[in-house]
Amino acid sequence: MTQPQENTQEITDIFIIGGGINGCGIARDAAGRGLSVALAEMGDLASATSSSSTKLFHGGLRYLEYFEVRLVREALIEREVLLRAMPHISWPMRFVLPYHRDMRFENDTPTSKLLSFVMPWMRGRRPAWLIRFGLFLYDNLGGRKILPGTKTLSLKGTPEGAPLDDRFEKAYEYSDCWIQDSRLVVLNARDAEARGARIMTRTKVLETTRHADHWEITLRDETSGETRTERARLLVNAAGPWVGEVIQDQLALNSKEGVRLVRGSHIVTKRLYDHDKCYFFQGTDGRIIFAIPYEQDFTLIGTTDADHSDPDTAPTCSEAERDYLLEFASGYFKQSLTVDDVVWTYSGVRPLYDDGASSASAATRDYTLRLDTDGAPVLNIFGGKITTFRRLAESAMEEITPHFPAATGPWTQTPALPGGDFPVDGVADLIARLQGDYAFLTPQWARRLVRCYGTESWSVLGDAKTAEDLGEDFGASITAAELNWTMANEWVRSAEDYLWRRTRLGLKTTPEEHSRIEEFIRASQG
Repeated sequence: MTQPQENTQEITDIFIIGGGINGCGIARDAAGRGLSVALAEMGDLASATSSSSTKLFHGGLRYLEYFEVRLVREALIEREVLLRAMPHISWPMRFVLPYHRDMRFENDTPTSKLLSFVMPWMRGRRPAWLIRFGLFLYDNLGGRKILPGTKTLSLKGTPEGAPLDDRFEKAYEYSDCWIQDSRLVVLNARDAEARGARIMTRTKVLETTRHADHWEITLRDETSGETRTERARLLVNAAGPWVGEVIQDQLALNSKEGVRLVRGSHIVTKRLYDHDKCYFFQGTDGRIIFAIPYEQDFTLIGTTDADHSDPDTAPTCSEAERDYLLEFASGYFKQSLTVDDVVWTYSGVRPLYDDGASSASAATRDYTLRLDTDGAPVLNIFGGKITTFRRLAESAMEEITPHFPAATGPWTQTPALPGGDFPVDGVADLIARLQGDYAFLTPQWARRLVRCYGTESWSVLGDAKTAEDLGEDFGASITAAELNWTMANEWVRSAEDYLWRRTRLGLKTTPEEHSRIEEFIRASQG
């Protein structure tokens, strides 16, 4: 290993380990309060958990069964805060919850135990009145203003009922939101950088040395192999699945706090129905899954919950998990699903706080923050939901700001993320404006650009008058101009970064097109 180079910069206020949604959200919040911030991510932004979610801004309806009322209320409030800040990458979605008498609780939920005690004849059942009461709470806990409330829906002769088995006659329809998860991460990182933060991707923290008033952090550039040392007054461990590993190995802390790794797997199939609503399916085993319209041509089905032992073992959707999801969904759809319907699978690891729950499903999804001040302070982040990332960052700053009296107060509730400075209901108008200014765009192409870049779509396209002005065409409306823009502005360093995290166009491109994009990006970087 080469000798570490000392960083001659002035000492940084906050150094963050981890470039997922929690790390980037904290970096943005801290930078906006006037603090100097550096963030190191050993891979690409959102390269682990934050690109492998179910892609929902939701309160977590099922968490009410675990009496996680504070978490659900906070998430429900955040849905609309976030929707206003990023209407290009998040949008409202209606969820259809078919009802039948066979619905069951998971046996270890507090609600199931209470109902079994009070009404033993209802043991294990999820009655219609209880679902409706849960949806009433869901509608009202968060002070909903934008999203429509719950209604009862007939499945007979309706578009929502058409793809479902005929035994389903009634459903409840409620609101939540879709989110492009990995774009959310990169937009937070971009806004943090615009406010003065240094964002370092493909930079691994090798070791740290703790002093009374600062940390020394040894870093390695994973591209060049060079190492260097930086100093910071406070450290934030937002390493996601590696949070426990960082505590033990890089920070050498004697901590009793533990992380429970829970794997969530998903499958993507060919499009299974024509409307744009999501289904919320409840199984006879008490678990739930979603079936969600995905990238126009597909349906996303998930998720599973299984313990995952090692953060360094890449999570993959096992054949057993794939088959479980296929069988689960086939219990609802008229047409049974088979392996031939699956076009892609993915899996992510949730780094939950280890609260001693009896099962992966029952482990809390709430976040836990632990500040260690035995020397220079370090804040360790456990758990959290993508929906509550902004509130997690605010809570982290409540722990951090006593060490920085000059820091300003909370500010992230109102400002838009890059590209999101237009009204919540303004997507159609923005697409029309973009097509008006760039007549060569097809409706599908214009929609994709607006859903990725919002008002920054004009920056991506520049002064192009024709499609040819955008340079090489790589298929699926990908052009050299767009790739160059993402390399310059969004830390894209490989085809995988662009095709599977900045976009999901890996689903719509061929292996040959993947290779051409990789060659172009490598050549552009010299």
